[in-house]
Amino acid sequence: MSRIGKQHLRVPAGVTVTFDAHAVRVKGPKGELSRELRDEITFTQENGVITSEPRRNDKFSRSLWGTYMSHVQNMIQGVVTPFEKKLLVEGVGFKWEVKGTDLHLSLGFSHPVTMKIPTGLTVVAEKGALTITGSDKEAVGLFANKVRSLKKPEPFKGKGIRYSTETIRRKQGKKSA
Repeated sequence: MSRIGKQHLRVPAGVTVTFDAHAVRVKGPKGELSRELRDEITFTQENGVITSEPRRNDKFSRSLWGTYMSHVQNMIQGVVTPFEKKLLVEGVGFKWEVKGTDLHLSLGFSHPVTMKIPTGLTVVAEKGALTITGSDKEAVGLFANKVRSLKKPEPFKGKGIRYSTETIRRKQGKKSA
């Protein structure tokens, strides 16, 4: 039995959640999200509380039960308060800037790197920090990971792009005799 699936989700005021046969739509003050779902799980909504049950009692349905409840919970949370990831850059000459819908990065390569910012995300570039916000948790995390993967932090000097909550285990360099 899924512990997450058995929980009841409270829908805050100002948020509407609608379930179709194969999709869920959440509309709130900060945006609107929709997600395609399989029909393995049935959702019921009464008096601002969402509950769910698997249609069949097989392993696949039970595995989707908690996953889909987490997706719905993240969608409700995202349209009320947007999700945020903060990246930090360390290194001489490493910088980034936002121009329109593009993110331009200078990371020590022989060429500048340009990334398209996905729709629905807001990117703010400061001197050493990049803040990515949006109502879709998956899109925010995916874009932050793509930016980080361009120049992962190295363990000797700590140069590269890292999350603000990430700690880099530093290694000792070469020793001279």
